[in-house]
Amino acid sequence: MLTRELIRKATGNWVRRRWLDFRNGHSIYLIFIMTFANFITIQYKLLIDKAPVLGSIFHSIWGFALLFIAIYVPLGIIIGYWHRKSQWRVEQDALFKENEIGATMWLFVIDLIDGKVSEEEKLQMREMLTKITRRSLRSAALRPSSTIDESPQNGKAQKPNPVDAEVKPEKL
Repeated sequence: MLTRELIRKATGNWVRRRWLDFRNGHSIYLIFIMTFANFITIQYKLLIDKAPVLGSIFHSIWGFALLFIAIYVPLGIIIGYWHRKSQWRVEQDALFKENEIGATMWLFVIDLIDGKVSEEEKLQMREMLTKITRRSLRSAALRPSSTIDESPQNGKAQKPNPVDAEVKPEKL
């Protein structure tokens, strides 16, 4: 019975991972390439039809595509670099300001360091984090790449529980 349930869960995860791989491959790579080729084709058709001077320069779409890529790709790199250097911080700042869970966690850590956290609040936070880590450990147990700690104490393999580690304020 347990074996069937594990196989069902492992198979379900396998299918879900393949679905994620398909979506990423499709949206990040395949659609990007198809959209880029479509964009070049449309620009060629519009530019050559509307400007006969360009028709005498570009006798085929291949020459136009090479020149277009030679200009467009470096321009895209420059704009992407500018975005990463200037806009990325703005986006991350906006996301950080809307992250209520992260804010709650950081406030708890600050209060813990300052000694303003009651034992009941520590217990509540520990229980919440334990539930989260147990969920991720359960899903990790079904993955073949999960980390297993060989414990010499009893000779059995045990999964490490990061919640069991004691957090000392001096390490924060």
